Amino acid sequence: MSIYCIGVNHQTAPISLRERLALSEAQQRAALARCGCGDRERTGSYSELILLSTCNRVEMYTIGTGGFDESEALLAEITGVEPGEIAPYLYRYQELEAAMHLFSVAAGLDSMVLGEPQILGQVAESYTLALSVGSTGLILSRLFQSAIHAAKRSHHETSISTNPATVSSVAVHLIASIVKPLDEARVLVVGAGEMAELAVEALRKRGVKDITVVNRTVATARELADRWGSRARGFETLEEELVKADVVISSTSAPHTLFKRKNVGEAMSRRPDRPLILMDIAVPRDVDADVREVEHVHVYDIDQLNDQLSRSVDERRAEIPSVQAILKEGLAGFEDWYQRLEIRPVIKALHQHAESIRQEQVEKALRRLEESGVDPKEEIEILTRALVKQLLHTPTDCLKEQSRNGHAAQYALYARELFGIDSREDTQE
Repeated sequence: MSIYCIGVNHQTAPISLRERLALSEAQQRAALARCGCGDRERTGSYSELILLSTCNRVEMYTIGTGGFDESEALLAEITGVEPGEIAPYLYRYQELEAAMHLFSVAAGLDSMVLGEPQILGQVAESYTLALSVGSTGLILSRLFQSAIHAAKRSHHETSISTNPATVSSVAVHLIASIVKPLDEARVLVVGAGEMAELAVEALRKRGVKDITVVNRTVATARELADRWGSRARGFETLEEELVKADVVISSTSAPHTLFKRKNVGEAMSRRPDRPLILMDIAVPRDVDADVREVEHVHVYDIDQLNDQLSRSVDERRAEIPSVQAILKEGLAGFEDWYQRLEIRPVIKALHQHAESIRQEQVEKALRRLEESGVDPKEEIEILTRALVKQLLHTPTDCLKEQSRNGHAAQYALYARELFGIDSREDTQE
């Protein structure tokens, strides 16, 4: 039995493929349930299965004997995508390489945003889901628990996730340093794409309650707003919402600027005593350069934010060696456990074998003691000699046989190590 991991992520596969491979929780549950209920016709040789599906990666972790071909066939069946379409984009890891990959993923070292903490929660959720349907067992449970523990240490003991590492998070970080208290600010987010969503997420995490999303397509704005408990408005309300806002974060894909000196100036004339922060994270820009001339308006553009982002990412990168040291320590603990796992059945069988011999000899001794005139001291001598003889019979025969095969020196070394024999204790027959 081996640990296998196959998957695709933002580095190996285009979004067009990743979105076809992405699995909902219901799809994951159904696939995991096959393994949990022992449906070997559908899951092949696998005894354990965990699926990890996020916006940037889809991965499958298995315990089995079927190799990567069987893994790829199972992934294709689960996702409905032909194996030939998936294969060129897959990464494949086995045994401790698979374990190390999971440790790196959980800690955020393999993420699009270095050190982002969300992936740790997603790894934990994938493990919990597999646990709930019974598709994970001893090995994958220990592996995921070890990876989650090491990743938590990484976030707590280093600054890998402390500094903002996306333009949106940098923008919100800067806003938080200016607007006090931030949780009482009225924030207007213009646009409903990925950058806008990251901004809304960052705002919510900092306790901002009053968020309005404005977009040309109201349905798209509503989808984003509903996910984060915000309000959605159409583009025709932009001027009115601008009057109400304390902060504007704009991230549209419009080919021309939306905020000009005239319309921003008119909005400010209706709120003369309240300053306005305009965060322009769009490319091309949403805010005209001359808007900076409007009194009480503070404009920050993508170049300023990118400078801060570069410093933040550099600070995160500086934490990588510390994180890797924590992961290495966690992996060493798992490796030690995993290697000992293979010998455990042998040790258990060895003890059971010795116990059966002991019970057999004790029963014989008790029967003899029931006979009149038997000396207990003599019976103990007979019992212990019989135990030693029977316990050492098979190992002795094996050593003699191997000596005839030219392996005497090697097996003699093994025997001394197994039984703790000092070479000075060797005697001739």
